[in-house]
Amino acid sequence: MRFPLRGVVMAAAIAVLGGTQALADTRAAEPPQAPAESAHSRSIDVQLLSLTDFHGYIRPHTDAGNGTIKDAQGNSIVVGGAPYIATHLKNLRQGRRNTVTFTTGDSFSGWPPEVARLADEPTIEFLNKIDVDFSAVGNHELDISLEFLRDHMGRGQCFGTRGLDSCFTDSDGRRFRGARFDFSAANVTRKGSTRPVLKPYVIKYFQGVPVGFINLTTTTTVEGSTSFQPSLDNLPLVETADKYVAELKRRGVEAIVANVHEGGTAGDVYDRCNANPTGPVIDFARQASAEIDAIVTGHWHAPFNCSIPDPEGNPRPVVEAAFHGKLINEINLKIDRRTRDVVRSATVSTNHPVTRDVTPDRDMVELVDHWVATEKRQSARQVGTITGDLTRTRDADGESTLGNVIADAERADSADADLAMVAVAPVKGSNSLRGDLRFAKGADPADGDGKVLFGEAWNTWGYANPVVTATVKGSQIDQALEQQWQTQADGTVRFAPLAVSGNVRFSYDVSKPVGERVTSVLIDGKPLDTARTYRLAALAYTLIGADGYSAFAGYTGAVRGSRDYEAFRAYLAKGPVSPPALDRAVAVTAAS
Repeated sequence: MRFPLRGVVMAAAIAVLGGTQALADTRAAEPPQAPAESAHSRSIDVQLLSLTDFHGYIRPHTDAGNGTIKDAQGNSIVVGGAPYIATHLKNLRQGRRNTVTFTTGDSFSGWPPEVARLADEPTIEFLNKIDVDFSAVGNHELDISLEFLRDHMGRGQCFGTRGLDSCFTDSDGRRFRGARFDFSAANVTRKGSTRPVLKPYVIKYFQGVPVGFINLTTTTTVEGSTSFQPSLDNLPLVETADKYVAELKRRGVEAIVANVHEGGTAGDVYDRCNANPTGPVIDFARQASAEIDAIVTGHWHAPFNCSIPDPEGNPRPVVEAAFHGKLINEINLKIDRRTRDVVRSATVSTNHPVTRDVTPDRDMVELVDHWVATEKRQSARQVGTITGDLTRTRDADGESTLGNVIADAERADSADADLAMVAVAPVKGSNSLRGDLRFAKGADPADGDGKVLFGEAWNTWGYANPVVTATVKGSQIDQALEQQWQTQADGTVRFAPLAVSGNVRFSYDVSKPVGERVTSVLIDGKPLDTARTYRLAALAYTLIGADGYSAFAGYTGAVRGSRDYEAFRAYLAKGPVSPPALDRAVAVTAAS
């Protein structure tokens, strides 16, 4: 809804309120209007309820990071979990005629094993049961592929072996059928296109009055390390939002909400806003069309409830409801029946903590218990065999049996890789090598000597990153190997080794200066040609420089392969895997 400025002072620039946000009417200079009571008597109330960045946290967690949130006094409140979310939603909807529930992206592709190891189907069952009406696409909705999102998550299409790879039996005893709601993204397109691959907006009708929801995702989605999708593209946020505002208005929609998976920060009190909120979505809020009446956000896992002026100086709510189901955001809109527009001055926004002092929903308790038990069975099944220990223990040259096997698994996942590399002790960021695989029988009753169980493989390597094959120059491969030695601020040199696939051998001399230590590189027995190009397989995280190796900037021809988890299981399934020799990197000393 738009208000003419008419000399309105920008003192309403940011309304920072404690607790519930009520938007002030800035039309002080306008001619007298009809009494507010008459406007409200011809209005309808619409309740918006939303979650963001849920990431499959159906199970109530008790740790501080995932199961608590701070109140205004700095005290920790225990929050979250599907059984409590369901109860709070039921209570918030009580007595409401017009209500809509949605998410702001990153609902799945989570880390809890009971959803991650079951193709995120438990999360979809949960979202269906709490009657989600639609969802914005976050970056993590594209962690596998557009087709996986659209066809499996959305339509329930199976892949692999039913009951092992997908289409598990849900808590009601039925096979997975997909989401009963739409996934929407206005600014995700095929590479080189401006046409969105999913519907750009959703229109909901309340007592005959339409409300439009434009759904957008962060512009870093298609080049993110887990959501790396080289066949897709992102359109800019503001321009795309404004385009669909105009389209909605042509369709007679005046009440418009932007549901944006892009974040900001405004303090750490869940229902307040500090004096200087910052971040991409705050910039978006200050620039996007004044026709947008409310902005719901996510992505940064931040808790805030702000009122920020639109480009015409009129306040509107800009909110983010933290992550992992800690908060539910509620925005109450009052819409004038005659104009079909939001009465902006009557808008009220609240972030509600999902406290555990309510009765947990019985169906959701059963849902959580069902999927936790299903995950235990999934993790206990055998996926491969090893003939000896595969460990992260590195020798003096930086090699480890696990690192070498992972490099071989990366190359095996690619259709045309000349070589593969994996960071076994990255310069920065997380290490994808997370556990050792031991030959001896583990604690699980299903385990045995040499057996590799699904859960063991999952816990050994990966963080849901895809293996990507890209074209790089020979000089970049040489540079990456040189970047294994990094001079620190105190003058010391840190060794951050890279494992290479079994067809690669390289030697180095640590007596030489940093940046000049690699003395030879052989690929398939032939010297590295720094002038030609090679096809390199590596995790997207490494390829884009997130590991701290910047050598591959400017790569071309990227092709996404399997996620790390699946690539490793596929390699193990090909036959018994033996600990490889540690002979791919050799330290030499130049003759004096």
